[in-house]
Amino acid sequence: MTSTTSSWVWRLVFWSSGCIAGAAGFWAWNNPSKDIHPAVWTTPTPSSPWMASPNSSTSSDANDFVLAANESIDAVVHVQTASLIADLSNPWLSMLGMAQGRVAEGSGSGVIVDSKGLIVTNHHVIEGADRVVVSTSNGEAHEATLLGSDPSTDLAVLQIQPRGELKTLAFGNSDALQVGEWVLAVGNPLNLTSTVTAGIVSAKGRTIRLLEPDASRDVYPVESFIQTDAAVNPGNSGGALVNLSGELIGINTAIASRTGSYAGYSFAIPSSIVQKVVRDLREFGRVQRAYLGIQVEPLPHVVRIASTTRGGGAEAAGLKPGDDILAVNGIPTSTFPSLQEQLSKHRPGDVVSVTVLRNSQRITQRVELRNREGVASAKELASSPPSESGTVHPLSTTPNLERLWESWGCRWSPITESERHKLDIRGGLKLEVLSPGELMRGGIRRGFILLRINGSPVSTMDDLIHAVKQAQQEGQQGVLLEGMYPHGERAYIGASVTP
Repeated sequence: MTSTTSSWVWRLVFWSSGCIAGAAGFWAWNNPSKDIHPAVWTTPTPSSPWMASPNSSTSSDANDFVLAANESIDAVVHVQTASLIADLSNPWLSMLGMAQGRVAEGSGSGVIVDSKGLIVTNHHVIEGADRVVVSTSNGEAHEATLLGSDPSTDLAVLQIQPRGELKTLAFGNSDALQVGEWVLAVGNPLNLTSTVTAGIVSAKGRTIRLLEPDASRDVYPVESFIQTDAAVNPGNSGGALVNLSGELIGINTAIASRTGSYAGYSFAIPSSIVQKVVRDLREFGRVQRAYLGIQVEPLPHVVRIASTTRGGGAEAAGLKPGDDILAVNGIPTSTFPSLQEQLSKHRPGDVVSVTVLRNSQRITQRVELRNREGVASAKELASSPPSESGTVHPLSTTPNLERLWESWGCRWSPITESERHKLDIRGGLKLEVLSPGELMRGGIRRGFILLRINGSPVSTMDDLIHAVKQAQQEGQQGVLLEGMYPHGERAYIGASVTP
C-alpha cells in the first residue's frame, strides 16, 4: 500500500510488543478512514453530565474508578519473553550446525488469579518463547513455567514461585456485563508498567476473525469478544479488563487499528471463557471442549440447527434440524459467537438447558454435552490408564497397543528409501492393511502414509508407539494423525488412544 492510496485498511493487531517472530501479525478488512487522536481519559465532572455512569453520581463514579484501579494494579504483572531465532544467512555454517542466532524479545501482561503464583495471559504473548520472566508490581522478577496454552481461545497459564502470597484479581461475571458499562483496562503498554485506562463496553459477542482454524493442531477458534473503547496499546496483551467493582471480566487481546497502535476499539476475552480455560489447563493440562453435536446454518441474528451429529448430545435430547436456538441456561444466544461463549464455559458431561424455537413454539430440553469424539466425561481423559513402560522394538507392540491397532483397523510398515525419495519426504509409515475400524470410518484409505502424530514427525513404529503412550500418560483421549497419499493428497484424522 503506497502513501497515495485513497482508502485505508484496518488491522487487528496482537498487543504483545516485540513479537517473538520479530514481526507483528495483521488481520485486515476494508473500512473508511478515521482520524486517530491521542486517547485521553479524564475523570467525569458535573460539567460533563453525558459522561456520568447511569444510576450513580459523578463523584461516586470517580471513587469507583479509584477503588477498581487499586484492586487491580497489584494483580497485573509484566510478562517478558525471549527466544533464540536462528540466523540462516550463512548456508555453510547452517549445514555444519554452527549457524549463529539472535535473541528476539517480547513483552505483554498477565493477571494473577491465584495467590500462590498462577497467572493467565495470552497464548500469543508466550508462543515460541524459550524463556518467560514475570515481574510483579513490587519489582520482583520470577522465572515462569508454562502450565498450558490454548491457541483456540488465545489463552495461556503460567506458574511462578513467589516468596509469599500475591495479590489476586477475583473473577467477575462477564455474562452480566452490559453495553455502556464503565470498565478499566490494566496492563503494561509500550513497557509502561501498571497503566490504567478507562472506557465503556461498546459491544459484546464480537467475532473479528482474529484466530485462524488449523485442524492439524486441533485449533478451532472460539471468538466472542467484549468490545470496549478503553485505550490499549502493544504490551496490553494478557492484561486485565475490570469492572468498577474491581473484578476481572476479561483478558485484553486485540485492537482494531490501521497503524498498530490504539485507534478507538479494543477486544477482550470474556471472563466466563477465561475462568473455564484456566481451570482446565490447571487440572488437565489441556482444554476439555464441550459440544452440542450440531451443525448450524450461516444466518444473521439466529442460530438455526442445520443437522445433528449422530450419537451427539443434541440428537439424544431430541433437538432437530430447523430448530432455532434461543438460549443456553437462560442466557440468550442469538448469534453463533454467543452460543460458543456459553458452551465454552462447560466440560464434556455437563448438562445444559437449551431453549429452541420450533414451529413458533418455545421448547426447552436438557442436553448432555460431549467432546468432539462423542465422549461425555472429561474425567475419562484424566483417568485413562497409562500404557506399559519399557523399551519397545520398532515393529513390536504390547497387548494394549495390539487392541488399539485392531480398533483403528490398521497395520503399518515403514516406507522404503525409494518411496521416500520419490515423494520427497524424510520419513513416514505406510498403511499396509486397512480393515473395518476407526480409520476406515473416518475416510482413510489404504496406502495412506502417516507423517505426523500430534504434530511430531513419524519415521518408525517407535515414533508412533511413543506418541500414543505419551498421549495415554498425559490423559489425552485421542491423537491427530496427519499424512498423505502417494499421489500427493493430504489427509488427517483424529483417533482414540483408549482401546
